[in-house]
Amino acid sequence: MSPAFLITALLWVSVAGLAFALAKRASYWRLGRATAAGQFGWTNLLTIPKRYFVDLHHVVARDPYIAKTHVATAGGAIAAFALVFLNYGLAIYSPWLDKLIFLAALAMLVGAVFVWRRRRDVKAIPARLSKGPWNTLPWLLGSFALGLVLFVVFPASAMSGGLAVLFALMIAAGAFAMTLGAARGGPMKHAMAGLLHLAFHPRQERFHSHAVDTQASSTTTRTASNDAREAIPPTALKAPVLEQNEYGVGKPVEFRWNQLLSFDACVQCGKCEAACPAFAAGQPLNPKKLIQDLVTGMVGGSDGAYAGSPTPGIEIGHHAGEPNRPIVSGLIEADTLWSCTTCRACVHECPMLIEHVDAIVDMRRNQTLVFGTVPGKAPEVLANLRETGTAGGYDKTARYDWSVDLNAPVARPGQAVDVLLVAGEGAFDMRYQRTLRALVKVLNKAGVNYAVLGEEETDTGDVARRLGDEATFQRMAKQLIGTLNTLSFRTIVTADPHVMHSLRNEYRALGGRYEVKHHTTVIAELVAMGRLSPKAAEVLRDKRVTYHDPCYLGRYNGETEAPRNLLKTIGIPIVEMERHGKRGRCCGGGGGAPLTDIPGKQRIPDIRIADARAINADVVAVGCPNCTAMLEGVVGPRPEVLDVAELVAAALE
Repeated sequence: MSPAFLITALLWVSVAGLAFALAKRASYWRLGRATAAGQFGWTNLLTIPKRYFVDLHHVVARDPYIAKTHVATAGGAIAAFALVFLNYGLAIYSPWLDKLIFLAALAMLVGAVFVWRRRRDVKAIPARLSKGPWNTLPWLLGSFALGLVLFVVFPASAMSGGLAVLFALMIAAGAFAMTLGAARGGPMKHAMAGLLHLAFHPRQERFHSHAVDTQASSTTTRTASNDAREAIPPTALKAPVLEQNEYGVGKPVEFRWNQLLSFDACVQCGKCEAACPAFAAGQPLNPKKLIQDLVTGMVGGSDGAYAGSPTPGIEIGHHAGEPNRPIVSGLIEADTLWSCTTCRACVHECPMLIEHVDAIVDMRRNQTLVFGTVPGKAPEVLANLRETGTAGGYDKTARYDWSVDLNAPVARPGQAVDVLLVAGEGAFDMRYQRTLRALVKVLNKAGVNYAVLGEEETDTGDVARRLGDEATFQRMAKQLIGTLNTLSFRTIVTADPHVMHSLRNEYRALGGRYEVKHHTTVIAELVAMGRLSPKAAEVLRDKRVTYHDPCYLGRYNGETEAPRNLLKTIGIPIVEMERHGKRGRCCGGGGGAPLTDIPGKQRIPDIRIADARAINADVVAVGCPNCTAMLEGVVGPRPEVLDVAELVAAALE
């Protein structure tokens, strides 16, 4: 057998292996529920190049070392395989194509060397990286690349039968990892699943710029388009159809098929793990382990082969699952689900664009709607929301008592205003009332035509939705939408990013479309228009000020600059914490986490205050009542916590 024919035979065996691997993994994905009719077609495959080179690499590029390594390894592998298919699969046997194969294989070999180099020093390996088969992978990929390089470098006349077989075996070792190894769940399944995941991503809106345009152009209440679900921005939870008994996910087969596909795309890099506030606090949640557990449940088996960091407090090898067996607590412990703050740090860092939070909330819905098993104070809060329209069981008429002496007008049907102030649930809290009073003083000073929503305001339902009580969320959202429909306004302003996110993004699917702005954005606009002239606040002279980004303002809604620019305008230089902007660390106050109160080794807000102490901050500026409450709850010496509105109001005085 000639050396060239040997490679041709090996190629077609590899193609058959790849087809088998794809069919094998697809048999697992197909266990999941169907997506909406007509949502996907084969044309989605045409979107892969753009999504791979733009959307995926936009995330990968945050780590330049890995970005360059990935380009060399993956790019070289794809190019080499395509050229080998052309030259040997079609029996062209062109020396010029061999030269191109040499270049592609050499690039892949260089990339594999850098992957190996990153893992060779045991002490230097980032703890977040999975080991085991992942440590072997660079050798297998390097074997494939080196085998190709040597095969095309050596002239056919110089290769004895044994030498040709040796090179073929080197190529076959790597080819096995990329084909049959992937079918068995090896590391390279992420490449095959990852490309398809980009095409059939559960959140197609992540790839369309218009989807993040959450601002409406008309006045008063806006009505969503006929297909409101397509207008949902990429950070909004999708509304299940309760009338069709969509009560969350209790078994792996109850995920949609493209969610199961997304779990297989995980590359086990652990960036989600490193970003997760619950994991850092020692609570029983590791996003990477969670995704791998869902893969285990999809294919059946135990978690004993998992080679990454364990979930804090939970030993590896004691959980197992099957496609039709309950996830909780045979595969995943309930406390793991309730530890999540829904901050989306894991989603933001994931290079494979996996939606961890969607999966967690899906499983929470099953626990809440089907079994009613919500821990901590959450059941009491959910009951209050259903019975009183407030999380604390308060009298709604008392929500704006703090504004009586400020002459804040109350919105009335038929009376048009430019700005409608929606305070949110925090308005019953005396600390948050200081922020709201400062905001109203600023609006009064600027002469803004505004009104507060008044006693008709009910909770947006944000906490209910995050806790999995979709029924209560939808009922409360429709109630508040009905209230807003009676009023005439241009813009809603709120000092609560959770309220902003619900009204701006999540109400769309239920028919509500509004222009909603965070109070720091509105104040910054007033300063830019010359309607406010704040001066440097004397109280902050010689103090180091840092700004803490609320997750629901920064990561969820992309607003990181308005608060900073506003503080700079009043003469306050910002000293940044290590994690800031869209990569800021969560305060621990989202997703109902303070209510479920799952214990860990430390509290999440303590970690965030430690970040502020590390830069010797005297003041932490915030823009969210949840952040204020969580950070002020840290015991012991700590920086002062002040809302941006409070700082601006002080500067105006």
